[in-house]
Amino acid sequence: MIRQCVHDALDRIQSSFPRIEDLETLLGLCDPDEIRYLHATSSSVRNDFCQERVALRALIEISSFCHNSCLYCGLNRYNRKASRYTMTEEELLQCVESAVKQGIRTVVLQSGEDGTATESISQIIALIKRTFPIAVTLSLGERSYDDYHAWKLAGADRYLLRIESTDEILYRNLHTDRTLSSRLDCLEHLRTLGYQVGSGIMVGVPGQSITTIAHDIQFFCEKQFDMIGIGPFIPHPQTPLAESPPGDLLLTLNTIAVTRIATKYPWMPATTALGSLNRDYRIEGLKAGANVIMPNFTSHHYKAQYAIYPNKQSKTESRKRLEQLATRVGLSIDYGRCDSLLPG
Repeated sequence: MIRQCVHDALDRIQSSFPRIEDLETLLGLCDPDEIRYLHATSSSVRNDFCQERVALRALIEISSFCHNSCLYCGLNRYNRKASRYTMTEEELLQCVESAVKQGIRTVVLQSGEDGTATESISQIIALIKRTFPIAVTLSLGERSYDDYHAWKLAGADRYLLRIESTDEILYRNLHTDRTLSSRLDCLEHLRTLGYQVGSGIMVGVPGQSITTIAHDIQFFCEKQFDMIGIGPFIPHPQTPLAESPPGDLLLTLNTIAVTRIATKYPWMPATTALGSLNRDYRIEGLKAGANVIMPNFTSHHYKAQYAIYPNKQSKTESRKRLEQLATRVGLSIDYGRCDSLLPG
């Protein structure tokens, strides 16, 4: 039996700006019937506002160098055991071509914050856009307004920059050389420049609470991001958080579901992190309201070196396998660009 408070909380967050207490109620659900009801509601909201489909974004990890020292990330500059690489232009284009041959119309170029020259990235973007009829998403971290502007002029369509936490103290505890204010400034710059903008959080980092997550979801509602990525924290053995427990799977799935219901329109991935636990939980992510799969098209000899967290799911998946993932939850693959769904 579903408690009346759950019905009421769901009704309220669908019809108005969500209250913290309603978000906390839904995030903390642990009764199996109530969880199924929450996730079914989320799937229904996704289908109503985004259609019954899954978008594909080809992930290409172009460099594992990073100047940052984020406490949770295996690419942090203090990890002397990390393997470092930077793809050549030829290697990158081969990865893009492989994705296009599978019918994928969006690539995501991701790297650590390695300080690559602005013009080099601009040249890569322009070359991809001249060669292939696809959307280009960047996930290159914090850069200046002028850098973002140059990349937009070169043809970049989207940018992913996870907020990680809207709690200033928690953010400072996780990032020794970054501030929440600079992250917020970057997100504003990207929106001003006309990017389709994505953000998101990890669930389960030390110091995070359900209330923290509830405030993050309010932030997502306020900013109306085009894309929101939510995945579990997975501790990396060569980081200061190595001995911390991993993020709770149920809370991660509830966070996806509640975020979907509250925000309605974003493209939300069943993240690679969900596929990198003791088994592949991306199906559960789709059932909770996600509608994006990000198959990894990084060159095979580099995949293991891009180790943000251990045991990362990085197997190249066939078109048939991706379609099967979608079919298992009653969805179909949309092989278009799948641009922003936000009204207006």
